[in-house]
Amino acid sequence: MKEKNCIKHIYTIASGVALGSAGVIMMSVLSGCESSQQEQKTGQNKFLVIEQQADGKYIVVEEMPTEGPSRAIIREVDENGNKTERLMNEDEMKKLAEQEYQKVQEGSSETLKSGESSAGMGLGGTILAVAAGSLLGNMIGNALMNNKNFASRSSTVNKSAYSRSAGGQASGSGSSTKKSFFGGSKTASASTSSTYGS
Repeated sequence: MKEKNCIKHIYTIASGVALGSAGVIMMSVLSGCESSQQEQKTGQNKFLVIEQQADGKYIVVEEMPTEGPSRAIIREVDENGNKTERLMNEDEMKKLAEQEYQKVQEGSSETLKSGESSAGMGLGGTILAVAAGSLLGNMIGNALMNNKNFASRSSTVNKSAYSRSAGGQASGSGSSTKKSFFGGSKTASASTSSTYGS
C-alpha cells in the first residue's frame, strides 16, 4: 500500500516537472518510499534570512541548517522607507511553498522562467527555490532541482555563503556522479555544475 502511494506521489511530481516515465522509475528505485519518508522526518530544516530588494524581489542573504523547525526572518521596506523584520514560522513557509509548487504544476511559476538574469523572485518563489526539500519533502525538492530552469533560477535567489560552499562541493562530486550514472542527462548535469560553481 505504501509503495502504491509512493509511486502515485512520484507521478504527481513528474507531471509538474516534466520527467519522463524512465525518470519516474529511476526516482522510485533510487529514493524508495521508506528512505524518503525517513529523510522527511530527519531532513535538514533551514533557518533563512530573506531580504527584499529595491525592485521588490527577494533574495536569501543567510542560510543555516537547523535541528528545530524551519523558519525565516523576512526583511522588508515599508511604505515610509523603513526597514522592518518579521519572523515567518514553518507553517507559513510551507503554505507559500505549496502555493508556488501548485504554480509549478500549472507551468506558471516564476521559478521555471528561463533567461532571467536579475537576482531574486517573489517571496513564495524564493522560499520554494531554497527550501523545497525541507518543506515539501526530498522527492519534490530533488525533482524540482532536476529541472534546468528551476535550478538556474534558484541560484539567483540564494546569495548566502552557506549556499556557495555547499554548491561548490555539489558541483565537484554530485554532478559527476549524475553524469556517469544517468549517462543521457549530460546537459542538465553540466548546467547545474556551472550554476553552482559560479
